[in-house]
Amino acid sequence: MEGIGSFDQFKVGNLQTLMYVPDFITEIEETHLLNNIYGGPVSKWKSLKNRRLQNWVPPWLTKITQRIYEKSRLFPSAINHVLINEYLPNQGIMPHQDGPAYFPVVAILSLGSPVVMDFTPHSRLRTSTDTSKNNVDGTSSGGEAFVTETEEWIDNHHPFSVLLMPCSLLIFKDDAYAGKFVS
Repeated sequence: MEGIGSFDQFKVGNLQTLMYVPDFITEIEETHLLNNIYGGPVSKWKSLKNRRLQNWVPPWLTKITQRIYEKSRLFPSAINHVLINEYLPNQGIMPHQDGPAYFPVVAILSLGSPVVMDFTPHSRLRTSTDTSKNNVDGTSSGGEAFVTETEEWIDNHHPFSVLLMPCSLLIFKDDAYAGKFVS
């Protein structure tokens, strides 16, 4: 992972705010992280329907979160929130949006085995800053208005998936964060 100049080289497809970085950490770092995750107190785990998670920033993880912050230059400040999710084979979660707790950027570090992350565009209305043509009576409201999706917008916003290999980093923000459901 040494020598990352710009995360621009890691953009996925046409979506400018989704970056996939293979081999962000070494296999030795991955083993160290997994040993710490599974060697930690059982009380740190919370069991949910289709996964287990830990919600804390342990000291042994700060070196990695600091590297993500410094190398990506996408976070407004140092990373201060971590979810450690464990999914067993054939487990997953329903499409969802992470909401304001993780805004404006999400980083996912994959450990242990490959996983597929699905991105599905919202089928809801989207905002437009050109309000003059959006009002029923033809007048401008002077603020944001909602417009229905156009054929062009729909053509450019198909569902897609990204295969996350172990040791890889996936970062998404802006439209990839606010305009997509993830699962």
